[in-house]
Amino acid sequence: MSHENPDLAIAQAADVRPITEIAERAGIPAEALIPYGKTKAKVDAELATSASSRAGSLVLVTAISPTPAGEGKSTVTVGLADALNLRGRNTMVALREPSLGPVMGIKGGAAGGGHAQVVPMEDINLHFTGDLHAITAANNTLSALIDNHLHQGNELGLDPRRITWKRVVDINDRALRHVTVGLGGPLQGVPREDGFDITVASEIMAVLCLASDINDLQRRLGEILIGYRYDRTPVQVKDLKVEGALTLLLKDAINPNLVQTLGGTPALVHGGPFANIAHGCNSIRATNLARGLADTVVTEAGFGADLGAEKFLDIKARYGDFAPDAVVVVATVRALKHHGGVAKDELTQENVPAMLEGTANLARHLETVGKFGLEPVVAVNRFPSDTEAELDALLNWCRERGVRAALTEVWAKGGEGGLELADQVLEVAAQKHDFRHLYDPAEGVEASLNTLAREVYGADGVQFTDSAPLKLRQLKKHGWDRLPVCVAKTQYSFSDDQSLRGAPSGHTLHVRDLVPKLGAGFVVAITGSIMTMPGLPKEPAALRMGVDENGQAIGLF
Repeated sequence: MSHENPDLAIAQAADVRPITEIAERAGIPAEALIPYGKTKAKVDAELATSASSRAGSLVLVTAISPTPAGEGKSTVTVGLADALNLRGRNTMVALREPSLGPVMGIKGGAAGGGHAQVVPMEDINLHFTGDLHAITAANNTLSALIDNHLHQGNELGLDPRRITWKRVVDINDRALRHVTVGLGGPLQGVPREDGFDITVASEIMAVLCLASDINDLQRRLGEILIGYRYDRTPVQVKDLKVEGALTLLLKDAINPNLVQTLGGTPALVHGGPFANIAHGCNSIRATNLARGLADTVVTEAGFGADLGAEKFLDIKARYGDFAPDAVVVVATVRALKHHGGVAKDELTQENVPAMLEGTANLARHLETVGKFGLEPVVAVNRFPSDTEAELDALLNWCRERGVRAALTEVWAKGGEGGLELADQVLEVAAQKHDFRHLYDPAEGVEASLNTLAREVYGADGVQFTDSAPLKLRQLKKHGWDRLPVCVAKTQYSFSDDQSLRGAPSGHTLHVRDLVPKLGAGFVVAITGSIMTMPGLPKEPAALRMGVDENGQAIGLF
């Protein structure tokens, strides 16, 4: 066993229960369970909840703007679920699936950490049950069918210069951002410019996560826009008549995955769209399956409340027709010091003034949650370098503003370290809330973006640059400008400039492209320098990975 990574060592030493036992604990009938080995399984959602009339309360976990130091949002999500179970609540946790891009890159997986993890951690962070491979295959099958259509005579009159559909691969590979396909002569196809996105940015990932059932999945796949004809009219998957084939490739991937936490809490891990370039939430099917089985469901949304939580509340909750009963905002002393101007290599040094300066970032996120009609609870996720003076100052800051807050130590103590947070969450969830979306899509994409810019990002307004003005006119021409907006933006700042820490205001949100995702049912607004195919860092995490003499993983985190 490798002890170089405490998270991996803890996961590998865990007593992982048979998945049949976890399914029984969750109330999943045997006929609905599709085992993938001994410790993970797919769940037939229709069979699992066919006799259930339960609609469990929903707890959303979000965070302040992330920093390179890491905040532990997934860890708090898992630990809170274990704590709620310790408090006697029948609880399930619903998480996203990790992408190999950040696993091999810099961010790591999404299975939690310490004693608040979902297991088997190695499987979840690597190939798991093959969902991301199925999405990759479906995406690239569509690409192959498009190029074959061009080669076989182009009956639809597709303009090769205006094909918008891209290929994908689930790794950060900057060399594939712009490619040329079809070279080599007439037998090799029609030459054209193409490119790759990362799999988790594929519209098929978003479609899988927002589909209510397999029929809705096929309908949404058929609506996907793939490009335009020479006469500028749109072409969709249903025009190629291949939505059935794509659905076939996803027939197993649409079923949620069942695993467990170290505390024995049933966990559904399904779907994984990025929050900075997609909508950043696990699947509606997994969330609804959990709500049909448990009294309380704890789920998360990617990055800060300006990204994942906003998209959860304005996109996922809109299409899923549900609302959270409580929202947790994860904050750490060291992240707040970073937002207060402290360099990464000095974050372990006590600095109360800088931390209090950084609370401007926390305050902005709390305001955002409040604008949806919800009361936030701050989870102060404790790290070993935090001093008592810093923790006391942060908790006092919350008390002085009437904000609920709880010191959380789930990494070190598992569910026992989240009991105070669980109590606060249960109190909030028992109250009535006046939940509301932040904007009305019927007012148009431009109005929605201006609302988000002012109300969430602290900007004065939106500037449309590059191809965005033309794309805005196209959206209006085709009647697509009444869809919700999914903003692709850096996770490190409220602005589209990742160097602006804290809570910047008075800036401009620069939208350089607008991409209609008709199958997913939203318009992606690409801002700043954000890319849909990330690159690897100078020293990727892959350099520290391998297997030991027993074939066990080394270096995963």
